[in-house]
Amino acid sequence: MAYIRNVLSSLRKADLDFALIDEGDRIAVGVSGGKDSLCLLKALSIYTLYSKKKFTVHPIFLDLGFDFDRNEIKKLEKFAEECGTKLSVVDSKFVYDILKAHKKPDGHLPCSICSRMKKAAINAEAKRLHCNKVAFAHHNEDSVETLFMNMLHGGRVATFDPKMPLERAGITFIRPLIYCHEWYLVHMAEEEKLPIVDTNCPANKHTEREVTKDFVKKLYKEHHESVMNLRNLLSNYESFNLYFPNIEYVHEKKPSLSLRPIILPEDMRGTKISSKKKKEGEVDYLILWNHKRVGEVSYMHLSAHKVLLFNVSGEKEYLKEGIPFLMEKISERVNPVHFYLYGNKALANLMGFKEVNVEGRKSPAYMITIKK
Repeated sequence: MAYIRNVLSSLRKADLDFALIDEGDRIAVGVSGGKDSLCLLKALSIYTLYSKKKFTVHPIFLDLGFDFDRNEIKKLEKFAEECGTKLSVVDSKFVYDILKAHKKPDGHLPCSICSRMKKAAINAEAKRLHCNKVAFAHHNEDSVETLFMNMLHGGRVATFDPKMPLERAGITFIRPLIYCHEWYLVHMAEEEKLPIVDTNCPANKHTEREVTKDFVKKLYKEHHESVMNLRNLLSNYESFNLYFPNIEYVHEKKPSLSLRPIILPEDMRGTKISSKKKKEGEVDYLILWNHKRVGEVSYMHLSAHKVLLFNVSGEKEYLKEGIPFLMEKISERVNPVHFYLYGNKALANLMGFKEVNVEGRKSPAYMITIKK
């Protein structure tokens, strides 16, 4: 069986469902040397031939400093040529040095730092190549594993996005294999005799993802229907039903006061955010008194322990009660936390914020710190 057909079919469906590829796109493809990224590169190179949209692919390999054999890079360069393109090899050996400096007590390297640095390096090379999109080879099982990892270790129902615009970088991340099952890629790599190489990453097979991967494999084996059910779950908005539309945080000592995250369209009407473009990372709340809206406030993390408050409106007497309540809720998850207000002196004085200097800001900034 030609498994490449299954891969191409999955890629085409993802493109049609999530509008991943547009006319004239220049798509940088992250190539690690593993089966997934090599399958993605070959599948995209073929998709350029029969898709009704004209686009080009530009593979990028990051040499992260894991003692990678130069002969292996030559194999990848040859494969890229066979796919009708040229491999861009980026010297990123500094990444391994930084990872070793942040090694965990158990000796494991911090995968989260590595992931962020790899994305930044690929973005930089993609911009140099004048690419507007970056394609990663995450497949269906990757998305399901990420879902379980976030639920079990992060207390949230989330996985990565098939398409994620990064406005500041001017790049859009896409994951064309999001519908593709891993076993299609395993068999395609075998049938096509793809030049899979070992990146020599010390963390391979020693991560929490490997534990989750084994769990998902066992689940698939014992419950065959879960294979498609879990895939469909991730885009089944018609049957998505969790607690959050009913959330209304009540102040224990002042039961008349409560907060509601702005999630539903009816909560958004008449608010400041309804007439503005929402900022990346923005979280919006209504301040309620006896379940009726009396104010609103938004916040976003400037860093792990710094939070900016903005979009504030409402009567002073309610803001004086509601904003500290929101700050208290945030500080339950982050400690210590420094809250900032920009330019709103009257509100800052009302809340007891102190004026501070913030590098790069000409208008006044105000801050208050909460420690628990």
